[in-house]
Amino acid sequence: MPGGVNSPVRAFKAVGGDPIFVASGQGAHILDVEGTRYLDLVASYGPLILGHARAEVVDAITRQARLGTTYGAPTEAETELAELLVRHVPSVEMVRLVSSGTEATMSAIRLARGAMARDLVVKFAGGYHGHQDYLLAEAGSGMATLGIPGSPGVPRAFTALTAVLPYNDLEAAERLFAERGGEVAAVIVEPVAGNMGVVPGSRGFLSGLRRLTAAHGTVLVFDEVISGFRVGLGGAQALLGITPDLTCLGKIIGGGLPLAAYGGKAGLMRHVAPEGQVYQAGTLSGNPLATAAGLATLRVLERENPYEVLERGGAALENTIVAAANSKGLGITVNRVGSMLTPFMTPDTVADYASAARSDTAMYARLFNRLRQAGVYVAPSQFEAWFVSLPLTTEHQEALDEFVTAAIAGL
Repeated sequence: MPGGVNSPVRAFKAVGGDPIFVASGQGAHILDVEGTRYLDLVASYGPLILGHARAEVVDAITRQARLGTTYGAPTEAETELAELLVRHVPSVEMVRLVSSGTEATMSAIRLARGAMARDLVVKFAGGYHGHQDYLLAEAGSGMATLGIPGSPGVPRAFTALTAVLPYNDLEAAERLFAERGGEVAAVIVEPVAGNMGVVPGSRGFLSGLRRLTAAHGTVLVFDEVISGFRVGLGGAQALLGITPDLTCLGKIIGGGLPLAAYGGKAGLMRHVAPEGQVYQAGTLSGNPLATAAGLATLRVLERENPYEVLERGGAALENTIVAAANSKGLGITVNRVGSMLTPFMTPDTVADYASAARSDTAMYARLFNRLRQAGVYVAPSQFEAWFVSLPLTTEHQEALDEFVTAAIAGL
């Protein structure tokens, strides 16, 4: 395997040393193959909001596995999951299930281009929307971690159809639309960016994008692969009261298994085959195991509505980091929305990719390794989010505070 891993950030290139190899997970912890137990703030990069091996999710997967793993035909559970997504996510009237966030964003952009008969797509620097060719320009996530501005193998002709603007800069978007508004098929944006580290979109920025796209007949796509069901049952769009035309979902909706979705206004979604001419398909789309895990997870979230608890857990961790940094005289800025946060190793406000990139990545690597030695596993990159899961908020907060405080004191 290139780098010994199947996804680049796992290789620890940005923080040094060898990656841990995980043997199991339970609740708030993971256990590596050498027997070391860690409090887990990665949570598989977001999906495990209920923690590892939650009983309802494991039981649902086990029951379905006994009935078969995939059929290549529709199941009732797919419709149940679709109905649940439509019920909670304000923009979603119809939805198509796929297998990854990359598939979801790729399909949403294809739909927007097909429906609008336009080619240009607008994205924002530091926003990572999967690894399809035309959205890798100035992307976040592993691209930011490894310092890769673009990827060989992506033809210039593809990226020429993508305009990249600064995040949280409405004036830049207004200038582009004044010049090329009639060419823009879609604007895709994370309302809460999670792949340059956590950077929330301002209400003025996001509402301004809504106004601009509506005025120019452009499809506004919210990438809520990370924030969907993480910051609330309705995602960031429900918190903000801003409704896009299309929404991409993933991570939590699969309950830890590969599942994602794109959905939106019925008039747009009816362009998707077999109702329309925009083609998208997948052998394992909506597969029974992932659908079972996703339904079990979302039903727990519906029943328990744990977002106030998660907010308190996220706030407690933020306060611990800030207090420890102040005590040490370190300039650390924490960005947080609910149970997702990033401590940036910079004293400056972080509102876009340029300000995030000014972080001291060497200091972050020291923090990562001190936390690892203390038994806390966080993202091995300055440009990823930390995630608080429900077991961490209820059972392990005191220990987490102690470990984080000691790690920062030792920087």
